[in-house]
Amino acid sequence: MKVIQAEVTRDGETAPAAPERFRIPAALRSLGHKNYRLFYGGQLISLTGTWMQIVAQSWLVYRLTGSAATLGLVAFAGQIPGFLLAPVGGMAADSFSRHRILITTQTLAMLLAFALAVLTLTGKVAVWHVFVLAALVGVVNAFDLPSRQAFVADLVGRDDLVNAIALNSSMINGARLAGPAMAGLLVATIGEGWCFFVNAVSYIAVIAGLSRMRVKRQETVAERRSPVRRVVEGFSFVGRTGPIRALIVLLGLVSLLGMPYTVLMPVFADRILHVGAGGLGLLLGAAGVGALGAALLLMTRRGVRGMGRWVAFSSAGFGGSLVVFSQMRDFRLAVVVLVVVGFSMIIQIASSNTLIQAMVPDALRGRVMAVYSMMFLGMAPVGALLAGWLAERVGAANTVALGGAGCILSALIFSLRLPALRREARQLLVADKGGRLENPVAR
Repeated sequence: MKVIQAEVTRDGETAPAAPERFRIPAALRSLGHKNYRLFYGGQLISLTGTWMQIVAQSWLVYRLTGSAATLGLVAFAGQIPGFLLAPVGGMAADSFSRHRILITTQTLAMLLAFALAVLTLTGKVAVWHVFVLAALVGVVNAFDLPSRQAFVADLVGRDDLVNAIALNSSMINGARLAGPAMAGLLVATIGEGWCFFVNAVSYIAVIAGLSRMRVKRQETVAERRSPVRRVVEGFSFVGRTGPIRALIVLLGLVSLLGMPYTVLMPVFADRILHVGAGGLGLLLGAAGVGALGAALLLMTRRGVRGMGRWVAFSSAGFGGSLVVFSQMRDFRLAVVVLVVVGFSMIIQIASSNTLIQAMVPDALRGRVMAVYSMMFLGMAPVGALLAGWLAERVGAANTVALGGAGCILSALIFSLRLPALRREARQLLVADKGGRLENPVAR
């Protein structure tokens, strides 16, 4: 059976192009779209570099300060712009070419990575440099993430959306597996600066891929409403749509309470497990192994039936495995538990993303995904700040345990509400697709 390539037409829909002459397994069917293949390949290389920078930056800050609270402050500085500016980024994603937005944001991110590399390699880097550059990266991400999330639907269309989101998760977590391990090796041997340099160079791959895409320019309709009203429209849709609201609130709570465990990993690697920078890369890489396994499992799905329960169970599993990890004092056991942490985390994130994108109208996709980004990435800086402050007072292990318990409680509340969300979710999907998609929170 020939695979049909897809192209984005002027009205934003996906239209079939010329068939290609090779077979693609069902689990990889989204790669049958040439534009998506270019997107996937470039992002895989770039995100590997991004994870290298995340690990190296954390270790750099910890080496310069020795403070868990400062780790939290840097994470806050890098992520709070995504919370504050995501609505503007979402409006831009619905108003302008997402393709051009991504080329611009990726170019800016590359230049910021180069700046951090130069400062570090020349020995001039100070903590305030890291704060400023992290904040600027956060501003770039506020525009990049809503466009990137919505752009996936442009590249593959709704029929392959579930598979494309799963493939995105495999890409992110393949990078999450390779990046920290490479960073741990480079930091331990030649220093953090080369990790920043490799990350900067890796952006060339994604920029080249985006530049090669044949994406037709979308026609824009004159918009008489003010930008503020357009932003409010996205929030209003989320607020009045029960299933989407519940998924986003749960995602925000898990991001606030559980995700900051990564900020405290240098403390675990140094003071609790005593494995240094190399061990830090392996710890984060272990979570990447579990996350990659979750993405591969999601790639086998064709529909969205039952994903509501997947979200509930994985959120509880994420919290429970964090509680267990917080009590680990043996490095090998900690690595095993982090595999479960990564697996549960990605099942929840990717399933929530899939369900939300399946229910949102195309005209509101960018703005709704901006709210998603606000809760997923925007609550993380608040959690990181809180985790850093709390770790200084009750210890990193107790901080992670408390966050895990909060995730379990949040998942329980979502589970109790899940039956009441089914009817509205079914109506949304039937109205949007003429009944062709399954009920996302059914059974």
